[in-house]
Amino acid sequence: MECIFLPYANPNQIKGTLENLKKSGLELKVFLLATGEDATPLDGCEFIKCESGLNSTATLKLIAEASVKENCDVIFYYQKYDTLLPGYNGLQRFVQVIDDASVAMAYSDYYSIKSDGTKENHPVIDLQPGALRDDFNFGSLLAFSAVDFISEVEVLEDYKAAGLYALRLELMYGSGVFHIGEYLYTDIETDHRLSGEKMFDYVDPRNRASQIEMEKACTEYLKEIGAWLGPEKSLIDFEEGDFPVEASVIIPVRNRVRTIKDAVDSVLSQKADFKYNVIVVDNHSTDGTTEVLKGYAGDERVVHVIPDRDDLGIGGCWNYGAALKQCGRFTLQLDSDDLYSDDNVIQRIVDEFKKQRCAMVIGSYMLTDINKNPLPPGIIDHREWTDDNGANNALRINGLGAPRCFYTPVLREYKLPNTSYGEDYALGLRISRTFKIGRIYDVLYLCRRWEDNSDAALDVNKMNAHNRYKDSIRTEELRARIALNDEADFDFPEDWDEVD
Repeated sequence: MECIFLPYANPNQIKGTLENLKKSGLELKVFLLATGEDATPLDGCEFIKCESGLNSTATLKLIAEASVKENCDVIFYYQKYDTLLPGYNGLQRFVQVIDDASVAMAYSDYYSIKSDGTKENHPVIDLQPGALRDDFNFGSLLAFSAVDFISEVEVLEDYKAAGLYALRLELMYGSGVFHIGEYLYTDIETDHRLSGEKMFDYVDPRNRASQIEMEKACTEYLKEIGAWLGPEKSLIDFEEGDFPVEASVIIPVRNRVRTIKDAVDSVLSQKADFKYNVIVVDNHSTDGTTEVLKGYAGDERVVHVIPDRDDLGIGGCWNYGAALKQCGRFTLQLDSDDLYSDDNVIQRIVDEFKKQRCAMVIGSYMLTDINKNPLPPGIIDHREWTDDNGANNALRINGLGAPRCFYTPVLREYKLPNTSYGEDYALGLRISRTFKIGRIYDVLYLCRRWEDNSDAALDVNKMNAHNRYKDSIRTEELRARIALNDEADFDFPEDWDEVD
């Protein structure tokens, strides 16, 4: 027996999905999860009254109870109110994979109906051990082994928003979660925002309560697998090395003739009680950027360099600049199309390094358009970070904030990956494993969104590539932390490798 659980609002909303399920070729027991007052009787369906959200532990327990009652083998859980169209033998394929591969949960690629009515392929990505972010896209239709689902939900902590997230963490560590690389259903796309707008949902203050729950679920999971880190961190005395200036702002740039002068001038306008410079790593620009930078030749504070190699990403440009003899004791970030918020930013960051004795300082920023007008959601301050648990929660979120600033000897030792996406996040994770990271929650930085931003409007394939890479960074860090805890006689499960 297979059961399917569908969110229900009213008969018209569910009508199309029910008709499509009848044509699917699979005999299903249909349960309607009614979160409102309307429970109009529908032939062949059974209502379940839900008093909490679809992702809550309470709702998952109701699903488990109904599945036990029906002696269910496979549980389908659809998470949208819009019409579901199973593909040809699509539901049967889910059942086959769960049975043959003995996995706890399966998800698949799908087709998506856009707002203009066109249908597009929407591939999803494989689940790596480090795929701990709570916004991982499994698609809207999930299939579970009823035995695994019921046993895990029975002991699941009570969450209002993080129930499904906590469940999938447990399942991926247990019997496993499997990606079926086939397009097994079609749904309707309901979130039409660009990638650059969606990516900040996890720091939106309106989502704070649910994010606290997600952090708790992730932290408990990290403790279970032996990857949790305690709050004790190494502090720095800042006495290593002899540096020509106290601080250097590193700006990697390629073909930003429209914005590079604004960025450099933003640095040169800074007021500080120490010497600083700006190192611009010009990655073989061809649009006139190089000529603009040559205009600063008479200012000793501007170090304009063109690397002697052509295989550098943003991370490689950072490493190149940090290795120069002109680099200061502290290295500060500024992207080539962004600005500092005022003329006291460098001073504040260096003061924070010395106050907190940390290896990395991260500020807060404001999203704006090219003309510095604020854009939603506005201030990105990452207040989810805490000294006690920031290093653990960093494995759940997809970024750490800006501007990102480093103690140069640590940067030179660990280095950034030679990529143009996620390189700073990778280094931040590595530093957080060992050292304290300082935070400044005032806005220090204007992140300007315009048509040439690298992540403003990505298609699904590019988004998948980015997410796949960041998941791999987290997987690397997860294994490193487990190994670190093992050396510290931390008892973690021996079957970790079975997660792969």
